[in-house]
Amino acid sequence: MAIVAVSISPIGEAVSVSKFVAAALDVVQAQERIRFRLDPMFTTLEGEMSEVYGLISDMQEAVFAAGATRVSTVIKIDDRRDRAVSMEDKVKSALEKTQIKTVKR
Repeated sequence: MAIVAVSISPIGEAVSVSKFVAAALDVVQAQERIRFRLDPMFTTLEGEMSEVYGLISDMQEAVFAAGATRVSTVIKIDDRRDRAVSMEDKVKSALEKTQIKTVKR
């Protein structure tokens, strides 16, 4: 199971890119196999790598379909194979090693 941070940005578009983010998120929301979380800078995906790669491709296509003519995609992958670790497990593990009891919202 992999945890993947992805940021898909249109290049050469208006300052606001929320309509492009929304188009990519609609694709993520429409599927059921990959868990996700939206953060201010990235969308974090959790699932099998082959499925995650396919979803990222679909997200890029959605941004093009929303009107972008050029797209930049940043992907960061944590593909751990010795044991299953969720997004929540990673956050919990880090917080347990600090004085922080919860992430401020």
